Amino acid sequence: MVKLTIDEREIQAEEGTTILDAATANNIYIPSLCTHEGVMPYGACRLCMVEITTKRGGQRLVASCLYAVEDGLVVKTNSERIATNRKVLMELLLARCPDSEVIQDMARQSGVTETPFRLEEDNNKCILCALCVRTCQENTDVSAITLVNRGVDRQMAIPFFNNSDACIGCGSCAYICPTHAITMEDVGDTRTITMPTCKMELKLKK
Repeated sequence: MVKLTIDEREIQAEEGTTILDAATANNIYIPSLCTHEGVMPYGACRLCMVEITTKRGGQRLVASCLYAVEDGLVVKTNSERIATNRKVLMELLLARCPDSEVIQDMARQSGVTETPFRLEEDNNKCILCALCVRTCQENTDVSAITLVNRGVDRQMAIPFFNNSDACIGCGSCAYICPTHAITMEDVGDTRTITMPTCKMELKLKK
């Protein structure tokens, strides 16, 4: 077992455990939107950033969903640097998804109620966490969804923004989406999966 300190509280965790998992197991809250036990950690949302001091005295900010615990590690989940970093991230998310109740609630927990950034006009609720992409790749092994483009043009999509032959209609993308940007509806023998950039209709097997 590894001994570390999180917010002045000494805890123990198994070697290889991430800081986020160790904190969660000990009822210490660290916000996160791109983490799910069903997929490998990715570090996309950056909300889980924490400030660490290693045994050798080195200090830096790390993504707690990716950084493994170390003996003697000191972790601060809400230092001044972290609070400032998290505030900006929440303001950006509020601008991107102003109507998302999930984002609004999480922002309030961080003390953020408004954003200085220009609101996105399409308000598609997608935060580019890639949970849908990862569950499609890791759990169904079909890769029907991917992330395309770079920078401000980056978005989640399916090939050619049209019905994907690879999609098996399992709906795992809709179930795992933290902001409900992906929805699924069954009407008769047709399952419709609606994404911010496209819509897929698949016939259900009887």
